[in-house]
Amino acid sequence: MRDLNLPPEAKLFSADATSMYTNIDMLTGVTSIKHFLSDNRDNLPDDFPTKLFLNILHIVMENNVFYFGNTYRLQLAGVAMGTPAACAYATISYGQDENAVILPTFSSNLLYFKRCINDIFRI
Repeated sequence: MRDLNLPPEAKLFSADATSMYTNIDMLTGVTSIKHFLSDNRDNLPDDFPTKLFLNILHIVMENNVFYFGNTYRLQLAGVAMGTPAACAYATISYGQDENAVILPTFSSNLLYFKRCINDIFRI
């Protein structure tokens, strides 16, 4: 960082998306994944089963059952925790919001922008 040649008005800051997983409702998440797949259609195989994939994703996110305190419980809100899809689902959902809202609005003010899951560093 010491070797960076930044303008005097540059500000360095970091952020952490608080409770990112629990704050992504199912409709927002699945819609974000749908947009992500549409935006990246050229990078998918021609026969990628988008509709089937989204239907399965919806089922997984809406029907997450977990065991706690000697009882089985249905998760009612947020990303289906403990599923293999949870991290990618949350990361893509958050990334779609960045690409649609944050970057178009603030990119002219950002010299540097990086995010790793829910941790952000910007200049």
